[in-house]
Amino acid sequence: MKVATKAYGLIEADERQKIFFPMGLIGFEKCKNYILLDAERQPFYWLQSTDFEHVAFVLVSPFLFRPDYEINVSNDELAEIGICTPDSALIFSIVTIPNDGGPITANLQGPLVINRDAKAGKQAVLSDGRWKIKLDIIAELAAIQPAAIQPAAIQPLAAQPQALLHAGNA
Repeated sequence: MKVATKAYGLIEADERQKIFFPMGLIGFEKCKNYILLDAERQPFYWLQSTDFEHVAFVLVSPFLFRPDYEINVSNDELAEIGICTPDSALIFSIVTIPNDGGPITANLQGPLVINRDAKAGKQAVLSDGRWKIKLDIIAELAAIQPAAIQPAAIQPLAAQPQALLHAGNA
C-alpha cells in the first residue's frame, strides 16, 4: 500500500506495518490508523498516521536507556487491545526533538503499548512519579555504565518492530 509520510514522502508500506489505535493518541484522538517504520537513525522508529500525512511521531524503546522501566496498566486496559500476556506487548515512548537544540526527551508517563499479534495499540497514562514526561535520553544513556550495556540486552529491543512485522508469519 502507498502511504504519504511526513518524513519520507510517498512510500510503499507493508500491510503488516499497520497499527490501529482505537482511542487514538492523547491530543490526536482522530488519528487511529498508523504504520510503524524504522527511522533513518537507530534506535528510533517512526509512527506515521495514515489518516493525516502531517501527523507522525518518533518512538524509542524506553528499556534502552531505562532498563528498570516498568509500567502498571490494568488488565482491562490491556484487554482493550487484546493483550493477555506480556509477550504480545511492545512498549514505546514518544520522543521529542526540539528545534532549538535542547535535549532530546522521551515521554515515560505516556507509553504506547502495542499488541504485536493483533496490530492494535493504546497510549497508557501512568501515575508513577518515577517516570517523567520529558526524560533526557542522552543524559540517561550517559549515566548507564558501559559494562551494564550488553549486546544481548539491546538486540531484542532493536528487533521489536521486526518481530511486529513478522508476527503473522510465525
